[in-house]
Amino acid sequence: MTTENLIDQIKLKKSFLCIGLDVDLFKIPPHLLELEDPIFEFNKAIIDATHDLAVSYKPNTAFYEAYGIKGWISLQKTINYINEKHPEIFTIADAKRGDIGNTSSMYAKAFFEDLNFDSVTVAPYMGKDSIEPFLAFENKHTIMLALTSNEGAFDFQTLKVDGRELYKQVLQTSKTWKNSENLMYVVGATKAEYFTEIRKIVPDSFLLVPGVGAQGGSLSEVCKFGMNANVGLLINSSRAIIYASNGTDFAEKARVEALKMQEEMAAILKISE
Repeated sequence: MTTENLIDQIKLKKSFLCIGLDVDLFKIPPHLLELEDPIFEFNKAIIDATHDLAVSYKPNTAFYEAYGIKGWISLQKTINYINEKHPEIFTIADAKRGDIGNTSSMYAKAFFEDLNFDSVTVAPYMGKDSIEPFLAFENKHTIMLALTSNEGAFDFQTLKVDGRELYKQVLQTSKTWKNSENLMYVVGATKAEYFTEIRKIVPDSFLLVPGVGAQGGSLSEVCKFGMNANVGLLINSSRAIIYASNGTDFAEKARVEALKMQEEMAAILKISE
């Protein structure tokens, strides 16, 4: 999927919603546990109920890897289902990979070729040769951690080095890497006051924004400071949508919560026209 395809979907659906498929067997409705593959059945129901409201789905791979080979099979079935039934959806493997070149090449192959995700999240701590193997894949996107929403983000990301915050230096340096036009960036919604500074460095890039809703981030504040001419935002919501109900009506309730976000996004897009 190209960036232009993603922008077209945002305009068509009047939405820039990304739904996180972070499936915890202790949180999904109990009746699903009787099925052969409860994780996939949960995801399938959520996707069927919300695909017209979201432009992206983001499985966090840790929630699948935790269940061994069965979890990995559930992940593969989920991504295959999205790609076959809803190929217009932008898929994100939230894997946060990042290692030396050869290892990164294998990670990239796993997510881009074998699983056929459109994008994968990566950590930039090891620098250029850990990221460029991901960027080498045509029409695939590498979503680099830039400024995260967790408490520990302040341990390193905002430290000043030669008078400039480290996250700004990381953003600036990433623009010099080969195929950097395939980069997107993770910026936490709880850091809304930083978006203005980030947009000075990467004005045209898409930002994946977790932390709206359950973690206290404000959609309107993120859009006020982070939106660009092509919207340039993917707002992720996981728990607030997928765990809206623990009963047999879980998919219907998930749709209700997704629709609330889509309607708020549509209103913001209308104002920005």
